[in-house]
Amino acid sequence: MVKQEKIQAMKEIIESCKKHPVIGIIDMYKIPSKQLQSIRKDLRSQLVIKMYKKKIIQKAFSETKLENLMKLYDYDPKKPGLVFSNVNPFKLYKLFDKSKTPTFAKEGDIAPYDIIIKEGPTKLPAGPAIGELQRAKIPAMVKEGKIHVSKDTVVVKKGAVITAEMASLLKKLEIQPMEMGVNVLAAWENGILFDSSVLAVNEKDYFEKLQLAYQNALNLSVGIAYPTKDSVKLLIQKAFINAKTLGVEAEILDSGVIKDLLEKGERTAKKLSSKVNV
Repeated sequence: MVKQEKIQAMKEIIESCKKHPVIGIIDMYKIPSKQLQSIRKDLRSQLVIKMYKKKIIQKAFSETKLENLMKLYDYDPKKPGLVFSNVNPFKLYKLFDKSKTPTFAKEGDIAPYDIIIKEGPTKLPAGPAIGELQRAKIPAMVKEGKIHVSKDTVVVKKGAVITAEMASLLKKLEIQPMEMGVNVLAAWENGILFDSSVLAVNEKDYFEKLQLAYQNALNLSVGIAYPTKDSVKLLIQKAFINAKTLGVEAEILDSGVIKDLLEKGERTAKKLSSKVNV
C-alpha cells in the first residue's frame, strides 16, 4: 500500500469512527469472499464492513483520541475488519451471529460443543467406513446394507482439537459442527468496550433471570412494606386482610367485618348446639 493509500485509509477510519457511535472489530479469517459479499448485502442498511491492515487500524485509532477505542486493537484478529454502525453492540453481535451458516469441520478446528454421533442408521453403506467408526470407538454394525450406530457416542469434547481423521469421518456422516461467518471479537460504544463473551447473551436465560429478579424484588417490597408502583396494590390487599382478621378476632363491630362476625357466631352456635344435643 503506497503512502497516499495509507493516508486515505486512515482518514476513512477516523471519519467513520466519528460518524458512528458503535465500532466493532471482527475476524475475517477463512471467510469465503462469496459469503462476505452476501453478509454485506444483507446487513448494509444497518452497518458498514471495512477491511484494513493492522498498522493502519492502530494508527487511525490513536488519532481519533476516542476513550478506550485503542483497546479494540488489543484483540488482534488474524484478518482484521472493522464494523461501523448505529445499532447497539448487542444487536450488532446478534446480526452477525444469525448470518452464520453450518459447515464441516477441518483439521485443527476447535469443537464448539460436545460432538455426538447419535444412535441410529447412517447413510453409509457397508464397507470400509465401519472400520473408521470402530477406530473412533463408535459402536457400529451393519443393518439392511447400511452402517448403524449402536448408541450415542461423544467423539470430540467441547474445546478439543478436531483431527484430520475425525474431520473426514464427520463429513462422511454429514455432520456439520462448525459455523462459518464473521466473528465479532468486541464492540465499542461511547467509550465502553463490550467483549464477545458479554455480547453473546442467551435471551431466554436473560429474560428468565429478569423475571426472577422482578419477583424477588416484589416479594421484598411487600415483605418490608415498602410501597412502589408494582407493590402498592398487594400491600393494600395485605393490609385489608390483616385488618379484617384482627377485626374478627377482636370482635370489632364494623361494616367491613360484620358479615364475618355473624358467620363466626353461627359456627360457634352450631358447635354449642351439637354438644348440648349429645
